[in-house]
Amino acid sequence: MESRRSPLKSAVPSNVVSPVRRCSRTACGRPAVATLTYVYADSTAVLGPLATYAEPHCYDLCAEHSERLTAPRGWEVVRLTDGSAPARPSGDDLEALANAVREAARPHGRAAEAQNGRRSADPMEVARRGHLRVLRSPDS
Repeated sequence: MESRRSPLKSAVPSNVVSPVRRCSRTACGRPAVATLTYVYADSTAVLGPLATYAEPHCYDLCAEHSERLTAPRGWEVVRLTDGSAPARPSGDDLEALANAVREAARPHGRAAEAQNGRRSADPMEVARRGHLRVLRSPDS
């Protein structure tokens, strides 16, 4: 007599293998977000974005363990950031933004000429105020 069960249904489910890579630290089951590699020749620990595949000499770490990572005495930790992470704005960024807004609010050469009654270099531009331009309709 032939069994009607498929081999997949008769298999015992296992929680040991997971499609998500886990933190390499003992007793930590959180998902990995970074990969740690040791460069012994330079006494450097390199912590970067999660590698595309697991390698035997690299360690995958969760967010908590990657933030708390320390290196042995005399070693340096190099933290590489991935491009997808949003950068936090600094004071310089805020100042640059304020300067750009101030610059946009000032009348420029062509706008000042248009306000003084001179014709602007662009025949479609009628007036300008800050970064906004008033354009003449192509029909007129």
